[in-house]
Amino acid sequence: MNTILNFMKRNYKILVVILCLSVVFFAFNSNAKKDNDPEKDKLLLELLTFVIEKGHYNPAVIDDAFSKGVYKDYIQALDPSKRFFLQSDIDEFSKYETKLDDHLMSKDLTFFNLTYDRLMKRMLEGKKVYKDILAKPFDYSIDESFNTDYDKSPYAVNFSELKERWRKQIKLSTLSSLTDRLKIQETKVKGSDETTAIESDSNLVDLSDNAKTDKSIENSTPKSFEELEKETRLNAEKSLDEYFGFMNDLDRNDWFSVYINSITSRFDPHTNYFAPEEKERFDVSISGKLEGIGARLQKKNDYTEISELISGGPAWRGKQLESGDLIMKVAQGNGEPVDVVGMRLDDVVKKIKGPKGSEVRLTVKKVDGTIKIISIIRDIVEIEETYAKSSIVDKNGFKYGVIYLPKFYIDFENKDGRDAGKDIALEVERLKAAGVDGIVLDVRDDGGGSLSTVVDIAGLFIEQGPIVQIKSAGKKKEVLYDRDPKIEWDGPLVIMVNSFSASASEILAAAIQDYKRGIIIGSKQTYGKGTVQNVIDLNQFVRNTSMGDMGALKTTTQKFYRINGGSTQLEGVSSDVVMPDRYAYLKMGERDVENAMPWDKIDAAEYTTWNDNAKFNQAIVNSKMRIAQNGQFKLIEDNAKWIDSRSEENTYSLNIDKFKVAQNSIEEKAKKYKPIFEYKNSLKFNSLPNEIEELNKDAVLKEKRDRWHESLAKDIYVEEALNVLDDLQSKAITKKGIPVKLKKDKLVKS
Repeated sequence: MNTILNFMKRNYKILVVILCLSVVFFAFNSNAKKDNDPEKDKLLLELLTFVIEKGHYNPAVIDDAFSKGVYKDYIQALDPSKRFFLQSDIDEFSKYETKLDDHLMSKDLTFFNLTYDRLMKRMLEGKKVYKDILAKPFDYSIDESFNTDYDKSPYAVNFSELKERWRKQIKLSTLSSLTDRLKIQETKVKGSDETTAIESDSNLVDLSDNAKTDKSIENSTPKSFEELEKETRLNAEKSLDEYFGFMNDLDRNDWFSVYINSITSRFDPHTNYFAPEEKERFDVSISGKLEGIGARLQKKNDYTEISELISGGPAWRGKQLESGDLIMKVAQGNGEPVDVVGMRLDDVVKKIKGPKGSEVRLTVKKVDGTIKIISIIRDIVEIEETYAKSSIVDKNGFKYGVIYLPKFYIDFENKDGRDAGKDIALEVERLKAAGVDGIVLDVRDDGGGSLSTVVDIAGLFIEQGPIVQIKSAGKKKEVLYDRDPKIEWDGPLVIMVNSFSASASEILAAAIQDYKRGIIIGSKQTYGKGTVQNVIDLNQFVRNTSMGDMGALKTTTQKFYRINGGSTQLEGVSSDVVMPDRYAYLKMGERDVENAMPWDKIDAAEYTTWNDNAKFNQAIVNSKMRIAQNGQFKLIEDNAKWIDSRSEENTYSLNIDKFKVAQNSIEEKAKKYKPIFEYKNSLKFNSLPNEIEELNKDAVLKEKRDRWHESLAKDIYVEEALNVLDDLQSKAITKKGIPVKLKKDKLVKS
């Protein structure tokens, strides 16, 4: 989630006061709720327009240029691969390209109704197309090709041309799967276990079931070309069946949300509409908890399957429900069971979730085919992956702590609940008790979260002072302070970032950098999101209505700035030590997103830099030298350039011989980068004593921690962060393996 949320009461009240002026427009009675209610859709458009125009930091002008942007985004969202709409459809739609601004203001649904009805028709036609295509074998001897750059591809002129596009797209997928099967089978016949570490090509559309395919080939006698070709078509058909099953689950309200978000995203990339189900998922994501049974579900044809039990949840504690079980019926307490076969996944989830203490009875088909009724009492379920975790490692006579923070989570409904600020403080306290000599705080891939928690976390490492500056449109800046003079950790500190560290992660990194409190190490720059969003419940503005839940709006209300006055918007935070990144050359930052707000700056806040940083400059120089001389990092840099060059290759031969030659060439080049995936350092990471007790009781959690520790031992970036901690030590480093009696003579100063 690259979102930072400001739920400070003062700002929220200001916004509510502004928006409450609109209540008179929306307080009216309506007919009973219908699944597809045009009046509700119109009301939603009116609500969104008003709230954004009054609450957004810098609302866009709703004019013809705005309309063109909405049109482009919406059509692309409906048919990104251009395999449903014909050029004649686009010609018909384009009449509205400059009229959507007027439609928005007049709450006209003509364009949406037209596109929705047409898409449903084209999808129905598409389902028949792929069935016909996959009914007979492909001829892979024909010399033809397919270009996967859909942005530059024209729409099909007629149905025959559209069917040909479907044929080539499916053929490319089955060809890729077929060559994989042939290669695995050939390797098995030769008795070789050699494999090549290569990522699948992101441009290829995978309609196969390769994981199962590989296993079936390994455990069976060699098959003929014809048999393998048929298998690839059957698997492609199964995948497309599942895809269309998912698409069929989407109702008109889901597609209307797509239309609405095409409108909201024109204001800026982080202003979004949340339909009721999306709002629930957002709340779970930001708090890390929910009320229910603690099971992850997935759609499997017409059935709902248990894909995973959440450790510690009621289903996990009950030990009756298992991964792979199929849910047939759901009953509330002693109520009548409801058949859920063929039901939308979201609707099944609604029936299974419920308040703490209530009972749900599931009729499930077990993996062995037996039918069983399982009673579960719902409870609060914590999603462990949301929360901070830490590990300790011994290196060169020092003990270091590594804290990983996936997001800046908070429970807005319960001020006494868990949040990132409290948990990081606890992890730091535990690491101190374990006697660590330095801390690495890893916020790689952390897209942000709560604004208040980042202030709390940064405050753990400084005495007191400003952390971030906030500015609303047309108002004076506001400075958020850490006012607690206590320093939780005053030792060596390294913050790890990458190009997906966004928002709150960038506030933290910027504050630590501006105070010269720690060293920032990672990608050249972070994501570059410097805006604050509020989530506004739209139901509060609609009284005396039975239209149902109106959802919520997340809208950009403020911008935040570093304490030195600069902005992280677009530019992000530049690392003190830049480490090569495999995806460094791909365009994936805020600066590459359309409608992103511009960079600017304000006056700096008053702050005093950390005075215990005499070793910073030398530590940075040492790290840069190590990286420049490290063969593994050189290989990663070379791989990054290769990945960038590959991103421009979009045309694939559908002739099996030419395809094999091209893929073999790619695999040969990829072998050069195999050491990247095989890298392993000599460090051993362990859980803290308090967690070891939990791991002894929870095998699932233990497995997750073991996997994390293994990944840390393969992470060259973490290793270099620990090297930087070495360089920041005031004591001399003790090299591992030096005989005790010789240590005094062999100590090396950092």
